[in-house]
Amino acid sequence: MDLLGDKWTLLVVRDLMHGKSHFKEFLASPERIATNILAERLARLTANGLVERYPSSDISGREVYRLTEKGHSLHGVMAQIKTWGLDHIEGTDARL
Repeated sequence: MDLLGDKWTLLVVRDLMHGKSHFKEFLASPERIATNILAERLARLTANGLVERYPSSDISGREVYRLTEKGHSLHGVMAQIKTWGLDHIEGTDARL
């Protein structure tokens, strides 16, 4: 729970699972995460082996992010959280 137990970390993981990789793409999510919080969450996920940074092929001098195998292993957990929310919290929708 220390690593994944806050709102922002799960949203970053969700976005990674849906193909976002550039810092600006994460900032464009509807939840409007602040840049300092996003940077901290990506650093924490990287330090714990769930995410890796690598050079962008699109933008010279920039880095992008992707889930590691360990990060991809959260897919089932994320799917269960989504299903639970859809089943039990009125007004919940599944966004990409």
